[in-house]
Amino acid sequence: MDTSEMERRAPTFRSPLTSRPLRQPGQSIQEALDGQLWDGFFPYFIAAVFFTWAAVTEWLAVWWHFPRQPWLYSVMAAIAVMACVWQFRRVRRKATALKLGRDGEQAVGQYLEEMRASGARVLHDVVAEDFNLDHVVLSRRGFFVIETKTRSKPVGREARITLTDHSVRVDGFAQDRDPIQQVQAGARWLARVLEESTGKRFFVRGAVVFPGWFVEPMSAAWRAAGLPWVLEPKALPKFIECEPEQFAAEDVRLAAYHLSRYVRAKQAELAKTA
Repeated sequence: MDTSEMERRAPTFRSPLTSRPLRQPGQSIQEALDGQLWDGFFPYFIAAVFFTWAAVTEWLAVWWHFPRQPWLYSVMAAIAVMACVWQFRRVRRKATALKLGRDGEQAVGQYLEEMRASGARVLHDVVAEDFNLDHVVLSRRGFFVIETKTRSKPVGREARITLTDHSVRVDGFAQDRDPIQQVQAGARWLARVLEESTGKRFFVRGAVVFPGWFVEPMSAAWRAAGLPWVLEPKALPKFIECEPEQFAAEDVRLAAYHLSRYVRAKQAELAKTA
């Protein structure tokens, strides 16, 4: 059973998060903005479009003496309603999965934010080429790309994340997209971007975290192979703190400066194409 099938069986699965993440800066304002659009404007827009269409139809019928066609409009209305219901169910499934992923990334991000007190630089949702990095941590103890995988959990039975050879299994099932290969690609990309912009070569480690899941401890062979960490989010800051210092504070500031410049340039580029 793949991830998409797990999401379709929503009634037998639950969110792995036991509590909602803390609120984000400006979240109340964002919610107010969303409310102005969806509650304050969109219903009026739909009503205006509908009544304008009805008025135009009636005036055309009067001017050109069209015969009344209730059956035609009834069939069209039935098709529109069925399409609307189908689309609503499709959007609701996708929205549920997106909300789960959003909450997981916010929860992990709040764990990582605590590392700023020790001098680490933390960036979230770094847009790359055709993918994004959920979180980036730049510290004297290492540079890290963190991939968050928020998966729904089965109800009424134990489930865990297991490590087999060089792969990760969620409740015994392989994932559609291998998170190990995914985070390794992200780490290579970040290392390349930093080298191109700073002229220095930095080693970037990958880590995959599963909020709300019990994650099987990494074996000695797993660590010896240099594979990315696979952890629950609470353990990630402790793992980083146990690493020896690898970079000078100047290197951390340099990398953070250039990565921040990249992020701002990418945001400006996306804004122009939006």
